Amino acid sequence: MTGVEIAIGSIALIVSLIYCGLYIPIALGVVSFIGVWVLLSNPQLAINLLNISVSDSITEYAFATVPLFTFMGLLVSKAGIGKDMYEVMNDAFRRVRGGLGMATVAANAVFAAVTGSSIASASVFTRVSVPEMLRYKYNPRFAVGVVAGSSVLGMLIPPSAMLIIYSFVAEQSVGQMFMAGVVPGILLSLAFIVAIMIMARVTPKFVGGTADQELLTEYVPLSSLDIVSKTAPVVVLILVVLGGIYMGVLTPVEAGAGGSAVALLIALVKRRMTPKLFWETLIEAGHITANILFLIIAASMYSRMLGIAGLPTLFGDWLNGMEFSFWGIMIMYVILMLFLGTLLDTASIILIVVPLFLPVVEPMGASLVWFGIVTVIGAEIGLLTPPLGISCFVIKATIDNPDIKLKDVFLGAFPFAVVMLAVLLLIIQYPVLSIGILGGF
Repeated sequence: MTGVEIAIGSIALIVSLIYCGLYIPIALGVVSFIGVWVLLSNPQLAINLLNISVSDSITEYAFATVPLFTFMGLLVSKAGIGKDMYEVMNDAFRRVRGGLGMATVAANAVFAAVTGSSIASASVFTRVSVPEMLRYKYNPRFAVGVVAGSSVLGMLIPPSAMLIIYSFVAEQSVGQMFMAGVVPGILLSLAFIVAIMIMARVTPKFVGGTADQELLTEYVPLSSLDIVSKTAPVVVLILVVLGGIYMGVLTPVEAGAGGSAVALLIALVKRRMTPKLFWETLIEAGHITANILFLIIAASMYSRMLGIAGLPTLFGDWLNGMEFSFWGIMIMYVILMLFLGTLLDTASIILIVVPLFLPVVEPMGASLVWFGIVTVIGAEIGLLTPPLGISCFVIKATIDNPDIKLKDVFLGAFPFAVVMLAVLLLIIQYPVLSIGILGGF
């Protein structure tokens, strides 16, 4: 077998193993190890490559952002900031048709800016937002769908683990990736809100929300003091983390450390942190960090194996030989990500597909920072599509309502997946929407 045949076979084998339930890093690592062994006919070289993958990846200083931002996100979640933000947004949108759905999107966007986790967003707002929407007679399918759709904002709005992973794969600055995710994140949030507004008028039965007057009149609006007390912690965190990075005062690692310290202080002030809960949070952050870093090691080895096999170069030469236009290549890329999104999680898609397309995109003069935003949004859509829409599974596992089936979550999330695709195409057409903030007009 040629190196290219081995590389192509490895991709098919990895997808099959993951789809059969094998832990993703193990699938990547084992297939990469065997692939290098077969390509070079030397198991010792495969072992050496594994050592290099470890030393050249997670031992780098920049990867300290992973545990720090993970810890900060968990502290923010434990402190109840997601619930506080929902109450504030709920107060602002309550009397608008479809307003509770809009409040969920807005609160999720803010929550994403201090956690960077779609899974955390899905879990928190399933408990907070869905019962409130059902109480006001919203369609259950819409209620879970809007939580699923808006939860993906955590993958795009910094700090985001997916942006960090892409930064590693494409060798780009974490800080620049964070900056480039801001405008697309806001744009996607606004698109979701506009979509809910349109759905509430065009398809009112799908949205629901025909609450009786008694429920509306019993609601006590938040006072100005309540609004300030609930939003102040978020504002402080955003200023410390994102403000510190954007103004050049803090590196991403320092911002993660500062954000964790501020989040811990907030949790203590709000009396939502005990020694036992703090220890549990540390353990959970360690588990999540180990999973991510293990995945990065395996991905590093896999990308090196593909390089030894020569697949990225051959693939780039093939695309150049076919003389595809820019849009032709991007459409092929998006379709591939949408397909893989039905089988794999976001991180796996990034780690498998990006090394193949980087040799094609970079010679075209395209910004690799912009390409990262396109990649993350495209991969995010997979969080909402069956059979492996992770956000949808988290919502179904979290919600305590046997009448809401997994099918309802997927169907409710479908309109938001369509909106994401429209925003993705817009960002492909106008790269300035992502890299303009970097001065890359």
